[in-house]
Amino acid sequence: MDAKTNTKKATLTVEGKTVDFPVMTGTVGPDVIDISKLYAQTGMFTYDPGFTSTGSCESKITYIDGDEGILLYRGYPIEQLAQKGDFLETCYLLLYGELPSKAQKEDFDQRVTNHTMVHEQVARFFQGFRRDAHPMAVMVASVGALAAFYHDSTDINDPHQRMVASIRMIAKIPTLAAMAFKYNIGQPFVYPKNSLDFASNFLRMCFAVPCEDYKVNPVMAEALDKIFILHADHEQNASTSTVRIAGSSGANPFACIAAGIACLWGPAHGGANEAALQMLAEIGTVDKIPEFIAKVKDKNSTVRLMGFGHRVYKNYDPRAKIMQQMCHKVLAETGHQNDPLLHVAMELEKIALSDEYFIQRKLYPNVDFYSGITLKAMGFPTSMFTVLFAVARTVGWISQWSEMIQDPQQKIGRPRQLYTGATTRDYVGIDKRK
Repeated sequence: MDAKTNTKKATLTVEGKTVDFPVMTGTVGPDVIDISKLYAQTGMFTYDPGFTSTGSCESKITYIDGDEGILLYRGYPIEQLAQKGDFLETCYLLLYGELPSKAQKEDFDQRVTNHTMVHEQVARFFQGFRRDAHPMAVMVASVGALAAFYHDSTDINDPHQRMVASIRMIAKIPTLAAMAFKYNIGQPFVYPKNSLDFASNFLRMCFAVPCEDYKVNPVMAEALDKIFILHADHEQNASTSTVRIAGSSGANPFACIAAGIACLWGPAHGGANEAALQMLAEIGTVDKIPEFIAKVKDKNSTVRLMGFGHRVYKNYDPRAKIMQQMCHKVLAETGHQNDPLLHVAMELEKIALSDEYFIQRKLYPNVDFYSGITLKAMGFPTSMFTVLFAVARTVGWISQWSEMIQDPQQKIGRPRQLYTGATTRDYVGIDKRK
């Protein structure tokens, strides 16, 4: 079902001139005012820093109701997908719009599995990086470089090539992520193993070494699979909008996803779980929590509570409930319950869920709070947290990019501005300047 123009109209009056704009209605969520002809009819633009009140596209993929704490992928609640399905099923859903049949699921899993290896020359490409290079820097470069290795899937006007590129990225970006991890810690790359499921394969590529057998812990694999599902897409966030903007110029899909990864690298976006863990480290021990809470409540203090609340969710983050359960399960499995940092986390969680200051402001623990703790317990360094986020979000970016390419209303992204610089002035020769 596409958006419909309803009978309502929005009226704008400027200097005595009145102009009507159509109001559009989606399947769920608030109506939107179509201002696409605003400049033509009034000679003016809107001013909306961060585009927080602007609908930039029409989409059928993900819906968020922040007030009610709802997240839907193609209409399915995130809780049901995370509890009943697996990540590749979610990938199929986001890409194709429907849950797969058993036969479709087996075919899709096989297609992804067959693409997990990367061109052998990619390994040589890695040797150009310093060993201490941040894994996200390596990811931006290596994902963008895929266009140099897979020329047969860069024609965005060919539906078959678009799908091949989509499958390749879902399959290969985890391999590149594991390679970035291994390169950073000075260990040899581990090739994918086709007999393993998606999450187990990734864990093996990250933690196996050639000198001994590696057995995947099913609790770790389940936790990672759920983390991937929970982060697979999140509507028109900064990195997704970046992918769409890049794609609107006709850029190849590998370049678009590399742009998304670059945006995700920003600490205000993909680095939230790392920031939450850093906060816990700064608190240090449980006995210092009251002092920290007092600073958080102090209006004159610069101390911020990380991993609590959400820009979109004004209620409890629906992903956090699922992540909370997996977090405690992983901690029990790994024996990290005695880690001082995690004692701080659990006590902070208890306070946030009972203290009226946090309840009134709806500062509930979010998915970043629990995922950071979980990934640390699984053995991932904080520098890899955003990389794992990128592995999960790849399918969302690709789905959004593909939808945009097929949208007849799509045009190159071109935001406007409110110019406050100098007006026209004449050039003055350097010998006459003061």
